[in-house]
Amino acid sequence: MAFILAGANHFINPGFYIRMIPPVLPYPFAINYISGVAEISLGGLMLIPKTRKLAAWGLILLLLAVFPANIYMALEGGLGIATPLVSWIRLPFQFLFIAWAYWHTK
Repeated sequence: MAFILAGANHFINPGFYIRMIPPVLPYPFAINYISGVAEISLGGLMLIPKTRKLAAWGLILLLLAVFPANIYMALEGGLGIATPLVSWIRLPFQFLFIAWAYWHTK
């Protein structure tokens, strides 16, 4: 459910996520909306037992794909979204989310 809510927030508050997208990447608005759709879709598929394993693998790939944005945010001092310390502390949590998703692939 958390991924569905986070994905919906990509549409409710796109500026929050667009600021995290490294400027070397083209089409930040498209990247934001595509990742939002992916989060909503994969989060929804996690709720269905028959699709949970596939969705978990998709979430792992998504979490790995967005990790550079989290690194960029930390390197840039939080980008006004979070404090520098919080930006660095949140990086390891991505690996916890990946581990949680991996647990659902069994």
